[in-house]
Amino acid sequence: MVSPAAKRDAARWLQMEFGVSQRRACRALSLCLATCRYAARRGDGGVIRDRLRSLAQERPRFGYRRLHVMLRREGFAINHKRVYRLYRLDGLKVRRKRRKRVAHHPRVRLPSPSRPNERWSMDFVCDQLADGRRFRTLNVVDDFTRESLAIEVGTSLPGSCVVRAVERVALQRGYPVAITIDNGPEFTGACSTPGPTSMAYH
Repeated sequence: MVSPAAKRDAARWLQMEFGVSQRRACRALSLCLATCRYAARRGDGGVIRDRLRSLAQERPRFGYRRLHVMLRREGFAINHKRVYRLYRLDGLKVRRKRRKRVAHHPRVRLPSPSRPNERWSMDFVCDQLADGRRFRTLNVVDDFTRESLAIEVGTSLPGSCVVRAVERVALQRGYPVAITIDNGPEFTGACSTPGPTSMAYH
């Protein structure tokens, strides 16, 4: 009970329950008599509140700060704190529109591979050492057998490392029909030394 309003309520309760005077109730609560007798003169805004609602309807994307500027331009002597109180009291808060994330290309479910070496998947994984240094791993997986074909580890894995990893696996198993990767920036680039066979990327 620290606010003046709460102490005023407590003083009134003491007067009603114990029949003490207002002065004695204030003395018991260490409440100033002037504070206890204070009556708020602030109304609901009247004309200002009506005008605020009208402006909010005309400018539905304006927040209370811009509406406060418009009210001041019209000659209303009001500060931004009172505008904010009336703004919230009438439920005029602007709703933020969440951006809907739409895929650039329609997603197509890939058919399941029917044999080994038909389709590989490649992706990067990041982690951190105990001393704070970050490193990445390039993982190559056969989608049919779920076998890990290669795991390249390093603090930097440029495009040349990706090419070397794929070429090393291809020397042992041959090239796949297709390689599936995500649409992140890790695989963005051009290779000047294409492999001996054509590969489809999804």
